[in-house]
Amino acid sequence: MNIITFPLINLQLNINKVAFTIFGINVHWYAILIVASIILALLLCKKQDGKYGIKYEDILDLSIILIPIAFICARLYYVIFNIKNYTNIIDIINIKDGGLAIYGGIIGGIITAYIFCKKRNIRILDLLDYVVAFLALGQAIGRWGNFINVEAYGTVTNVPWKMGIQTNAGIEYVHPTFLYESISTLVIFIILMKMSKNRKYSGQITCYYLIMYSFIRTIIEGIRVDSLMLGNLRISQVVSIILFIVFSALAIRKTTNIRNTKTN
Repeated sequence: MNIITFPLINLQLNINKVAFTIFGINVHWYAILIVASIILALLLCKKQDGKYGIKYEDILDLSIILIPIAFICARLYYVIFNIKNYTNIIDIINIKDGGLAIYGGIIGGIITAYIFCKKRNIRILDLLDYVVAFLALGQAIGRWGNFINVEAYGTVTNVPWKMGIQTNAGIEYVHPTFLYESISTLVIFIILMKMSKNRKYSGQITCYYLIMYSFIRTIIEGIRVDSLMLGNLRISQVVSIILFIVFSALAIRKTTNIRNTKTN
């Protein structure tokens, strides 16, 4: 049972990571939230059938392949940069207490989508634009799994909205970084959905997702206490900075070219 408090609203929660048990198997809230986010994303995708020339049937076919591969890649990414904590295969495949890295999932997902699009003769950028907003929505939902597991939180703080967690020394107040990212990705989802109604070029929605998410992740990662490290470097922060620079440059170049074309 995890004890979590929010002094600002005088709230204390006693949360069990296990939602229920069926046939002797514990079903964790973390898993329920992930599955719920996937189902919601697919339902919302259905409403966009035909957008950018992408068929919903293709999205369903892709999801059967992409979802498990993305999970495997998210786990491998996390394990590789946290290898000292894993001594056997059982620990590596055990994700009931979390341990998934979104960038690993994104990398695996994009590679899988690229191969799929090549075989189906689909434009990869159109497909990514079709689904990327729902990735942001899934992140917003999934971060609450981190909340329940008491992970992905930040450094000790005394800000009014601080979150109290139970430690060996008692209640410790920290930045609720899971909440920062959940709110941020929800805002990104809303922005991308509005942007998708007036897309200027193929890949625009994906490009702006990467710009916005990498920007907020760079900031949030700087105050997390459980960052994946490579020496003294926070891996996700380094990746975020690179993505922000590269895709900001691409967006500026593309926008400039469009404006110049209209002017001419």
